[in-house]
Amino acid sequence: MKLGFLAAAIAAFLGLVAAAGYLLIEATPSLATTVVKQPDASFAEPAGNPLAGPDFARADAAPTAVPGPAPSKAPAMASEPADIVDPAANPPQPVATAPRDDQFVIKRILPINGPIRYGEWHWDESGAPAKGALVMTVDLEARVLSVFRGGYEIGATAVLLGTQEKPTPLGKFPVIWKKADHYSRTYDGAPMPFTHRLTNDGISIHGTKVEKGYASHGCIGVPNGFGKKLFAVTKLGDVVYITRGKRIGKGDSLVGS
Repeated sequence: MKLGFLAAAIAAFLGLVAAAGYLLIEATPSLATTVVKQPDASFAEPAGNPLAGPDFARADAAPTAVPGPAPSKAPAMASEPADIVDPAANPPQPVATAPRDDQFVIKRILPINGPIRYGEWHWDESGAPAKGALVMTVDLEARVLSVFRGGYEIGATAVLLGTQEKPTPLGKFPVIWKKADHYSRTYDGAPMPFTHRLTNDGISIHGTKVEKGYASHGCIGVPNGFGKKLFAVTKLGDVVYITRGKRIGKGDSLVGS
């Protein structure tokens, strides 16, 4: 009797235990739905060890993907028109300028005090190169002829010029003919020593008496002593520049003067 009662009690106890286990197993899934799916970073442990967090998920378990906003697409750069040139890619090239010929640059002016008077002339070749381009300049306003060799002024004199009716022409003239002992066929055999012919119609540089109150028929008259010096250094083709009121000095170019 006692054994039967004990067996019934044990059987009832086992039934209760079984029922309790069933209820525990059923409740677990519903409880799992309430926990957070992503682990808190404060529970992370190194080397992939399991988290000690509330969901007991492994650290290497992939967290639930949460869709975020789509990345914005960068606006496309507008293409430049084909006819626009980037100035930085093709910088403007400097315009090449022809270098000045050094032999035509004035390096020395004769030290002459005050204006040159009629009949006065100066000549000094010391310090000047023995060879070099020879250029003569005549200014109608200053009434002065200057001689340069290699850029060094070696001679200067006051000159006689033409009148309003027969003016001395302006321009650039090469020496086309020269003669030391020349007499004019146009003006009754008048002596014109040390002549340098500049034009086909007779305009020349030549020796004469240079005094105030005298004039020429367009030629450039120089003192005879100066004319002799000039004749000794010139050659055919040497250039004479005749200007009016143009001033040149040291460092300036004789070309085009």
